[in-house]
Amino acid sequence: MNMEVFILGCGGMMPLPYRHLTSALVRREGDLFLFDCGEGTQVSLRRLNLRWKRINAIFISHTHADHVTGLPGLLMLSSQVDRDEPLYIFGPPKIKQYVEASRDTLDMYINYEIIVNEISAPCVVYGGEGFYIRAFPLRHTKPCVGYTLEELDRPGEFNPVAAEALQVPRGPLWGRLQGGESVTTPEGATVHSDQVMGPPRSGRKFSFVTDTLYLPSIAGEVKGSDLLICEGMFAESEADQAADKKHMTARQAASIARDGGVKKLGLIHYSPRYTDRDLPILRDEASSLFPNTVLTRDRMVFPLPFEGEEEPDE
Repeated sequence: MNMEVFILGCGGMMPLPYRHLTSALVRREGDLFLFDCGEGTQVSLRRLNLRWKRINAIFISHTHADHVTGLPGLLMLSSQVDRDEPLYIFGPPKIKQYVEASRDTLDMYINYEIIVNEISAPCVVYGGEGFYIRAFPLRHTKPCVGYTLEELDRPGEFNPVAAEALQVPRGPLWGRLQGGESVTTPEGATVHSDQVMGPPRSGRKFSFVTDTLYLPSIAGEVKGSDLLICEGMFAESEADQAADKKHMTARQAASIARDGGVKKLGLIHYSPRYTDRDLPILRDEASSLFPNTVLTRDRMVFPLPFEGEEEPDE
């Protein structure tokens, strides 16, 4: 089952000609999940040729403009095609007011159901077969949440050699063993699933954290993530300003990645004061603490393979 993360915008505060505002999309097989919807989100969706009309749910961190200004256009765009399933939108208080006011003020034509849920973190906000999405509290100038998408453990690998040694014939009995059942062989012996199945295999985890003071609790929430997308808005030289505005430095983001034992950190939500030429400062400060740090860029793609699988060439 393929899983990929697309960075649709990596900027904070204001869009730049080469940097849209913060937004990321997770594609897990046929499901699409959008995290924040900053200005320019539609442009990146189009350029990446993503099937935006199939977005299942949108998860908003908070209602500051640079995280929601792309939402009205996306809602109207989705009315240009047939859509049978509802679109779910999750976010802290005021997200419902924002959506309803946008629809009313812009006199939107919407031909599908929009279900807006205001959440109070921590809580599980969405789930499907084999995965769930959880919100957890952050600390910003207004209510703000982070999100994790985590897959449940998968069954272990089936061992056909062990099954044959236990005289289980090929066919339906093998399938029942893989489904966790016990079976009876033609000779009358009982064979249990755990006799032919390996240990459970871990699923994948994606975490999205932006617009918050550094909190030690975040590391526990994102623990074990295959990919953590986290704001690194300021360099250490601006640490006081970051604290005043309730944001993090790149090095603080790296400390979360280190303490949470994540596999890869992608910095996002850069201050517009940093041009693309300046961004390596943020990367270098973070990577000195957590080496597997990358600077996200608009339309960058992160494949998330299962543990033990090789990451495909980008």
